[in-house]
Amino acid sequence: MPHGRQYTDHLMTSEVTIKEAEMAPQPDQAAGAVAAPGRGKPHAVVVVYPLQGHVIPVTHLALRLAARGFAVTFVSTEAVHDQTARALGVDDPAGHDVFAAARARAAASSPGGGPEELDVAYELVSDGLPVGFDRSLHHDQFMGSLLHAMPEHVERLLRRVVADDRPAATFLVADTFFVWPATLARKLGIPYVSFWTEPALIFNLYYHIDLLTQNGHFRCNEPRKDTITYIPGVPSIEPTELMSYLQETDTTSVVHRIIFKAFDEAHRADYVLCNTVEELEPSTIAALRAEKPFYAVGPIFPAGFARSAVATSMWAESDCSRWLDAQPARSVLYISFGSYAHVTRHELHEIAAGVLASGARFLWVLRPDVVSSDDPDPLPEGFKDAAAGRGLVVPWCCQVEVLSHAAVGGFLTHCGWNSILESVWAGVPMLCFPLLTDQLTNRRLVAKEWRAGVSIGDRGAVDAGEVRARIEGVMGGEEGVKLREQVGKLRATLEAAVAPGGSSRGNFDEFVDVLKRRCGGGGGQ
Repeated sequence: MPHGRQYTDHLMTSEVTIKEAEMAPQPDQAAGAVAAPGRGKPHAVVVVYPLQGHVIPVTHLALRLAARGFAVTFVSTEAVHDQTARALGVDDPAGHDVFAAARARAAASSPGGGPEELDVAYELVSDGLPVGFDRSLHHDQFMGSLLHAMPEHVERLLRRVVADDRPAATFLVADTFFVWPATLARKLGIPYVSFWTEPALIFNLYYHIDLLTQNGHFRCNEPRKDTITYIPGVPSIEPTELMSYLQETDTTSVVHRIIFKAFDEAHRADYVLCNTVEELEPSTIAALRAEKPFYAVGPIFPAGFARSAVATSMWAESDCSRWLDAQPARSVLYISFGSYAHVTRHELHEIAAGVLASGARFLWVLRPDVVSSDDPDPLPEGFKDAAAGRGLVVPWCCQVEVLSHAAVGGFLTHCGWNSILESVWAGVPMLCFPLLTDQLTNRRLVAKEWRAGVSIGDRGAVDAGEVRARIEGVMGGEEGVKLREQVGKLRATLEAAVAPGGSSRGNFDEFVDVLKRRCGGGGGQ
């Protein structure tokens, strides 16, 4: 890896000691038909939320659990599986086992070179919509299906998996945004571990949505504009720094219904795992720990902070390494607006004009549906010709590889949480243009609290001149020097957290011990 950037994951393959009789099936078995996990082990049923930003951390959480001696049943949706397989160019998605390469790597790295494998079974459920349905273009219908249709499919699968697993104890690990985990876990008599893929601050604000409502900062026609000072563990936050869904006056949307139900379920979770670092959010995490067992176990990355052994990308990845190798150190601005959020054509044109005017070299990941699935070529006319020789536009890439490259000196980002953690780990300062949901609050953390990045406008109010000035400042000015120094300090914090004796390593160890003791004491009752 360039710069010698390494990541020591909790997935220590030397810890994997799976008996031959419990070996997982070979890759040619049909997905969803993988053998049941090993008997007698504590059993984690891990259910992934079907959005790219959630798939990545929960996949690597599942691998961590398997590496620590848990049998894991990993549950994804048919649509995510199909899209991921097709991104790899797999001819027969139905027969593709996404964990095959991880099992092979674990077996090759096991003590003595024996045949041990990760004990991970792979199951698929429907999210209630046809596999080929355009979920990006029809967001509300997709969310409605997750709210109303998917729970029945998950319950049917879980009842079978839990019944098959007796007498080994089972617990459920499910994304906090699901609307059914606590209810279903109670029905089955198993513990519910809520996995939160965003900062603890976001969880805390949603968790105390009742306080925001009581104080007139939410669920009212004219929200108050004064500073919010009453959330436990959050000394102060401005209403404009709340998540986008908490700034809206219409709270009847399907997403709002999901949020309300999901956090009603989260209040009844037995444990919460959070993809954050204790030292980054100490007061918020302390306040949440007063409510329930809350473990900060981040950052959750693929082993080595490199291309994952488990394919998690839902789009085919372009290889940008040769182009990056030809660029000077820290000269390239990396631009990506993530896997799901959309920008308007006007916003995209303003940003494009600012990028051109800045003169910076750039690598721009531009999803074909970033404006709309109906508008696959949204860049201004003549943009690519004007940028020839100093810019590269690709539909998707392996982001950890790009951010780790010596040529990359800045990241213009939508402020998704995975992107922020990856940028910090790679030592790359950020230019923040949040689009929706948690990204507005994440920008507050990056630009205001940690001073690891700068803001670029707001939705509907982004200007090419400001974009140019911000890029010039970060890529070549004194501002960039200061930001890199601060990002370096944050990176050291993350490295210390996952090292032996670090907070995240210790929190994960404690969580593993608690679950193993509980599972050994009578099936999680």
